Amino acid sequence: MMKLLVFLTFGFSLSACQVGYIINNAYHQARLLKKAVPLEDALKNEKLNPEVKRKLILAAEAKQFAEQKLHLSETKNYSTFVQLDGPYVTYVVSAAPKDELKYYTWWFPIVGSVPYKGYFDPESAKALAKELKEENLDTYVRGVSAFSTLGWFRDPILSSMTSYDDYDLVNTIIHETVHSTLYIKSNASFNERLATFLGDLGAKLFYQQKEPDIYKATQQTVANETSDQKIFSQFISQEIKNLEEWYTLHRQDADFAKNREAQFQKIRENFSKNVKPQLKTQKYLAFEKSELNNARLMGFKLYMNDLSDFEKLSAKLNGDFAKILEYCLSLEKEKDPEAALKKFTELSQ
Repeated sequence: MMKLLVFLTFGFSLSACQVGYIINNAYHQARLLKKAVPLEDALKNEKLNPEVKRKLILAAEAKQFAEQKLHLSETKNYSTFVQLDGPYVTYVVSAAPKDELKYYTWWFPIVGSVPYKGYFDPESAKALAKELKEENLDTYVRGVSAFSTLGWFRDPILSSMTSYDDYDLVNTIIHETVHSTLYIKSNASFNERLATFLGDLGAKLFYQQKEPDIYKATQQTVANETSDQKIFSQFISQEIKNLEEWYTLHRQDADFAKNREAQFQKIRENFSKNVKPQLKTQKYLAFEKSELNNARLMGFKLYMNDLSDFEKLSAKLNGDFAKILEYCLSLEKEKDPEAALKKFTELSQ
């Protein structure tokens, strides 16, 4: 409740709708946390699936590794477990103009401008998407299995997270712990891509320090996931760039809507022809038949667009996680951390 009151002190700068949204989400967050049970109690529960218990132990190991070996912020996160009633904990809405690859953003205290809005209730997310569609915006609604409250609350391990394979679970724990360690206000793209990059690197290091037999069993999985992510990131980054150029030339065309759909189909065909044959896992295959619009593409841009600057940073610092993290922490006060990162990596060449 004290933290809820802190949020409400910002009410003078928020609309009544925003205040209502914050109060509603705080209520659902409180309900979620009320359901949390300590990990040790969950592990003693004879009714809990043994595979779920194994995942809880793995998540706890990943948290310990992230804090003690990777030197990410120590928190009380992931020391409890919540059994959800469904497959997702929240539902996120994103939007974009139909003729421009540009984030539609919302502003909130603490985090600043963000290109998404989350709801614990799926019907509320669908209602917002409907309103935005009526404003002639592209929209995208997706379920979320894990999220970070940036240290404001004690984030539990959610039952939705135990559906991940082992590597993705470890990756997620480290990804969300990066958010708790560094989150630069109004720089969602930088924050998400940083967490994606360090989540991948941290998960790889986690398995390298495991017993040799365990590491060998997952080494190929790690290599395949890393390879696929790089291939898809390069593909989607170029396709987004191409589409941006197309919009500049054709947004005024009389048959814009029809031709835009043709562009989306071309992107899917390029994936099928040029990317799919290179993939080593099943992770991105659904893209081939996905419904595309600008909001969906901006979601890919948010998390995966051009990780090359982080790769260059890693190469400059010899893949040393601690040094990479130290440098990124130095960007906390930067107005444009992405520009600062690019300048730093270019100076190294």
